Amino acid sequence: MIGRYEHRFGELEERGHKAFIPFTVLGWPNPDACVEHIGAMVRAGASALELGFPFSDPVADGPVIQRAAHEVLQTGFSIDDAFTLIERAREFGPSTPIGVLVYYNMVLAQGVEKFFSRCRFSGVDGVLVADLPVESIREVSDAAEKSNVRLILLVSPVTSTSRIEAICKNAGGFIYLISRLGVTGTGERDGTKDEPLSKLIADVKAQTKVPVCAGFGISNPKQARKMLAFGVDGVITGSRVIELIRSAPPAEATELLTEFCRSMVKECTEFGAPCVNG
Repeated sequence: MIGRYEHRFGELEERGHKAFIPFTVLGWPNPDACVEHIGAMVRAGASALELGFPFSDPVADGPVIQRAAHEVLQTGFSIDDAFTLIERAREFGPSTPIGVLVYYNMVLAQGVEKFFSRCRFSGVDGVLVADLPVESIREVSDAAEKSNVRLILLVSPVTSTSRIEAICKNAGGFIYLISRLGVTGTGERDGTKDEPLSKLIADVKAQTKVPVCAGFGISNPKQARKMLAFGVDGVITGSRVIELIRSAPPAEATELLTEFCRSMVKECTEFGAPCVNG
């Protein structure tokens, strides 16, 4: 069944645009403010949303996102609260794909069937289980397919050829390309791995029609432009979103976030267009 991801990436391809996908932690800095920020992202033109379930040991996330997740958990925020918040967020963009980032223990705690059923009910389109390798994808794939939820899988610069093949066969929504080694939000790319990264993207795209979107270390339009030039279909920004919100008084945070998202959307929309200023 065709879903929101397929519709959205199809629209972007027809227009010659790339995707901008902002990330935030569900419930941070508090549930009402989080919903407000998600609404701002959608209104600013975000192609899709990536929302993280706060987890006690988010090993794939850098210090900025880890801190936000821990702050949310200290308030007693639960998985039930996260699904309720997603239902509220869905109202802002009925056609906007929503992906969630979770860890496998959270899925098991709910029960695999129940978790994916709740995803469907709340309006989730894709699930990235950060610590579930593709070799174990059968643990969740049947439940995901039954609920019409896409499984978003990770590819990194050290992913083997055989694993890339398996990932391309099982991924849906989009493939999350880790653009550099390490955790999120810990500095810019240094440019030394650009040629291998470009080859990796080409290898993945040769094996699947599922869009490839890059994350890790992409925090401004310049970095987005460089990554898009390698051939990805979109970029994902998380730590910078959290930093912007944290840096401003609550009354100003939404406006600051909106301006940032608009700048990233503009870059992704105009990528490839003739450069007026040379």
